[in-house]
Amino acid sequence: MDDLQALAKRLMALDDRLTDCMRCGMCQAVCPMFGASGMEADVARGKLALIGNMAHELFKDPESLADKLGRCLLCGSCQASCPPGVKIIEIFREAREIVYSYIGLHPMKKLIFRQLLGHPRLFNFAMRVGAPVQKLLFHSSEDTQKTVCAPMLDFMLGDRHIRPLASQSLHAKYGELDERPAEGKLKVAFYPGCLGDKMYTSMGEACIKVLHHHNVAIYMPGTFACCGIPAVSSGDAKGMLKQLRVNLNLLADRDFNYLVTPCGSCTSTIKELWPEYAARLDEVAERSAKAIAQKTMDINAFLIDILHVEPKQAEEGATKVTYHDSCHLKKSLGVVNQPRDLIRANSKYSLVEMNEADRCCGCGGSFNLFHYDFSREIGQRKRDNVVASGASVVSAGCPACMMQLEDVLSHNKDHIEVKHPIEIYAESL
Repeated sequence: MDDLQALAKRLMALDDRLTDCMRCGMCQAVCPMFGASGMEADVARGKLALIGNMAHELFKDPESLADKLGRCLLCGSCQASCPPGVKIIEIFREAREIVYSYIGLHPMKKLIFRQLLGHPRLFNFAMRVGAPVQKLLFHSSEDTQKTVCAPMLDFMLGDRHIRPLASQSLHAKYGELDERPAEGKLKVAFYPGCLGDKMYTSMGEACIKVLHHHNVAIYMPGTFACCGIPAVSSGDAKGMLKQLRVNLNLLADRDFNYLVTPCGSCTSTIKELWPEYAARLDEVAERSAKAIAQKTMDINAFLIDILHVEPKQAEEGATKVTYHDSCHLKKSLGVVNQPRDLIRANSKYSLVEMNEADRCCGCGGSFNLFHYDFSREIGQRKRDNVVASGASVVSAGCPACMMQLEDVLSHNKDHIEVKHPIEIYAESL
């Protein structure tokens, strides 16, 4: 009975947040999912109407409700374009959490979010074992991106081309860093993110190289947990809280000026979601999360706004690079010019803008796993815009976007490199 009463309260509170939606349809024009499916149920307006009838749908067919709510990338395009400013993404997150608290989380998701990602040492061990073992399952995609594929696992991964696990993780290569800053210099907590630590290690190494070049001391433990965004997107608050507690324990009592990350999704999660979820733990955790959030910056913004790295004039014959605005960076954090300025800080590159630079690439975290056909279709539109720009390099400030770009470029056998802005800048040092 208590569970039902709690559920009823959450549904009523959610219903109160829907009243500002004017059903104007502005979200329809910018929704990547609607652009791929053409279905009204896939646009924010349709989902808000569904949530308005959520109590009925929850008892009628909860599995179908969960599937409909899952057909969304949580990219924030609708929220950024909403005239009355409805907090659409917050509503969608809450709706997913309510649904999965009612029907229960899939056992595999529980295993991943609460055990694997919630226990960094176990996750590190699994990835360390997986790096050599992957050669048995994956083989070269024979493409231009140096990705791998696994036809034997098509039932689970689809025809996905991905970057293999690094032979050595970032934390294994550098160990636990806790450097003493020089007098008058800054110290940062460097949060590489799961992909930066275990797959896109060249990006993580570029960050360390750049920070050291600017005499910035680094604190980087080897046991950071996931930031929690995969669990949150899947409606698993318990998984998020478990990962959050691990990270707060590593950061709460440490002395650093800023926390920087090269992942737009991690940055927005730490700044916007950690304080919200930490409030469910206790007051001490909430205070710690708020203090950390205030210090957290995307690494592009840190280098441009704090260290004042300046763009340069491109050399004659410079390599053409185009930039994709990752959704969390632009729509959540407002980081737009800084990555572009960081790219321009390397005079051997010339920045050219692609069409629809801020349109979602189609990754959407777990959306890419459960709706790969739509993810590929949305990604193909991004690929076409990249190719049309005439650039030989495409840059993005989020490794999840980089993964998506590599996949679609690989399938099209395009000779276009994918790099993070920090990698481009690091080449100039």
